Amino acid sequence: MRLLCPRCQRPLPACLCAWVRPTANRLPVLVLQHPQEAGQAKGSVRLLGLSLQACAVQVGDAFDPAALAAWLGPPGASLLLYPDAPAAPAPAGPLPLPLPQRLVLLDGTWRQARGLLRSHPALQALPRWALPDLAPPRYSIRRAQQPGQRSTLEAACTALGLLEGRPAHYAPLLDAFSGWVSQVAARAMAGSRPR
Repeated sequence: MRLLCPRCQRPLPACLCAWVRPTANRLPVLVLQHPQEAGQAKGSVRLLGLSLQACAVQVGDAFDPAALAAWLGPPGASLLLYPDAPAAPAPAGPLPLPLPQRLVLLDGTWRQARGLLRSHPALQALPRWALPDLAPPRYSIRRAQQPGQRSTLEAACTALGLLEGRPAHYAPLLDAFSGWVSQVAARAMAGSRPR
């Protein structure tokens, strides 16, 4: 039985606590995570949840409608970051107006995220926003279906930076994420070499 880090709940050799960057976000984040993604060693949500001051992660694939409605708040309070909405053509906008009180992200494979969206009418009713194409993704340890797709951590930090009007505020967390990605990739390479 492997020993787990008491903080990040990862096996000690894969502990990600050194990469946590406490970050005060003004706009609260709600991550709805598919159960199969919750156990992914390469998933970015655990680092996001440990770093952001205002971040709630709910794991499931069939959320109770009353609980989901309470998490999302009144109509217009939450904004779903989802790529089938029109993307902003320029780095600074246009931003969705009025600005939301909460940012919602779906975490899982694209198939799982689409399943979460299809299964929950309350999510389908949310206004949606897609990220502009600002910078190349940093998430090289998992395969993206299309160029420009980002990890949940990258998407959250980029969206928060734009919505709050302070992209540089999230740079330390994004840099730490890049370091963690490099560490995971190096560990995978070392494990695949013949001994």
